Amino acid sequence: MNNGFSTGEEDSRGNSDQICCLVDDGDRCRRPAGNASYSKRVQKTVAQRRLKLNIDHQARHTYICDYHKNMIQCARTKQRRPKDSEDDSNEAEMDCPEIDWYQLQVNTLRRYKRHYKVPTRPGLNKAQLADAIQKHFKSLPVNEKEIMTYFIYMVKTNGNKLDQKNGMNSDSL
Repeated sequence: MNNGFSTGEEDSRGNSDQICCLVDDGDRCRRPAGNASYSKRVQKTVAQRRLKLNIDHQARHTYICDYHKNMIQCARTKQRRPKDSEDDSNEAEMDCPEIDWYQLQVNTLRRYKRHYKVPTRPGLNKAQLADAIQKHFKSLPVNEKEIMTYFIYMVKTNGNKLDQKNGMNSDSL
């Protein structure tokens, strides 16, 4: 089970009795393992970012806890972040992805790409497509003041965006 693939035996009993397979700075993690696997790609990210994580070779699985999964995802995101300015230091906390693009199905990623006309080269694998879409999603402009104003208006009028599209509003109901 070292290659990250399941034999089926592990799936039948679930991950409830498994703990994270990682050693964090010399101490074995005691958190319950999730469904994220410590794959070769993840190991490469850990090595590039010099995170003090190693796999415990006595573990019979390669599943990691949600804490380490988020730590590695944040490291991956920060790796791609341009270091242009010093004044955006508070953005480091917000760089952790709220959407795990890697968990979405390839068809979903392709539909997003087609809908938003995201330019990519042909033949991308799922991880590359997820990276491209995540980059596009983070680049979308957001007018926070306008969104908050609209949200407060909708809450006060008990309306929603679907009512507006159908030509209805809460006054006509």
